[in-house]
Amino acid sequence: MTIIAVFNQKGGVGKTTTALNLAAALARSERTTYGIDLDPQAQFSAIAGITANTGDDTVLSLFQRNRPLSELVNESSSGIKVIPAHSELSKVDALFGKGFNVVNRLNTGLKVESLGSKSNPVIIDCCPMIGVLSLNAIFACDCLIVPISADYLSAKGAMQIDKTLKALEPVLKRRIKRRYLLTRFDTRRNMSLDILRMAEEKFGEDVCSTKIAENVSLAESPALNKTIFQHAPSSRGAHDYDALLAELLADGLIE
Repeated sequence: MTIIAVFNQKGGVGKTTTALNLAAALARSERTTYGIDLDPQAQFSAIAGITANTGDDTVLSLFQRNRPLSELVNESSSGIKVIPAHSELSKVDALFGKGFNVVNRLNTGLKVESLGSKSNPVIIDCCPMIGVLSLNAIFACDCLIVPISADYLSAKGAMQIDKTLKALEPVLKRRIKRRYLLTRFDTRRNMSLDILRMAEEKFGEDVCSTKIAENVSLAESPALNKTIFQHAPSSRGAHDYDALLAELLADGLIE
């Protein structure tokens, strides 16, 4: 199975950028790649060029009326099959609570439709808080990618996630595989190197060898509603996300 969730409890760390461009890299490898937007801000959906007029056309309807995921798919120009989000997703916690059936809803929906295999991997963009939506991603995923931009608050958010994952292990009855990905990385800045050392001391081999460098093209592409491969396929950013995919494949985290 290949279901990857991208999550950090701090915003602005490259979470959506990573989810979108990893999905795009997979789609370029001629796999039928699904991108699920579980963030009420719906930035993954918007950058992919998919705008839902109502919550019923989004992953929200999976929770409201158990609508099949296949009915919610939109084809993006980058080749990613997007299941979009909507601002109404912010109501999920209040409407449905946090019972097991609710936090396992996405996992069940993916299994029913056999999504997440080698030929149809799934990338999930999470909202930056622990709640029903992020718990659904954690319960469903085979591996969690935690982006850490090169700053201390981002690293602190990653450490909090590590505690959360350890607390969930008795419920899940497994250790969730995870990788910590340094983003906005600049070797000219001492802070970048400090955060790298901190991450390696705390997370050891779970820190990705690949680093996503600070890159102008990566910063520009969301404003153009393009993946890095559409906007600047020869850029350092495109190279870095191709390298991330290659690393995950080599480690067996993507089949």
